[in-house]
Amino acid sequence: MANTQEVQIAALIEELSGASRRRRQEVAHTIALTARAAPEAVAVHVDALVDALFRPEAQTRWEVLDALSAIAEKDPESVAGAFDGAEASLFDDGSATVRLSAFVFLCRLGASSPERSDEVWPLIDEAIQCFHGDAEYRDMLVALLGLAQGNASDATKKALADRVRFDAESGAAGYIKSFSAEILQALS
Repeated sequence: MANTQEVQIAALIEELSGASRRRRQEVAHTIALTARAAPEAVAVHVDALVDALFRPEAQTRWEVLDALSAIAEKDPESVAGAFDGAEASLFDDGSATVRLSAFVFLCRLGASSPERSDEVWPLIDEAIQCFHGDAEYRDMLVALLGLAQGNASDATKKALADRVRFDAESGAAGYIKSFSAEILQALS
């Protein structure tokens, strides 16, 4: 017999497919909070979360990406199927928050293994170039630090070092320079 939390989570997951935009957003927020506290409780519903990456409203997508990021820290294999949805969200024209959540997810997925880092790196690299200096770039650098500290391949680590080196060594003083230097330090 399923426990109360499992039943509640299953009901929330079901509502991610509901007709109400507002309710999908509320449910996605609750699922993201639950995943941060207990990723294993939500992990059994990864397929439904991946499906929710294609809902029209931005909040549902960023909350689901945040939930998938929490799961990726514990069980990256289970969320590998979210790659395409995360890629689509990474270049969302309408929401910087969706782009950032996709970036964080891809960095966490890439930090889990050399093979995954090689798979996500081209997307991450393109996003760095597209969003360098944007309002969300500080948080992107934090996610890149996690990638640098993770189990990335030597090729991904070298490419990441090459990408941030100019900012670390020659950039103007500020968060971009200091985070870039921290990323380089983590890679050495």
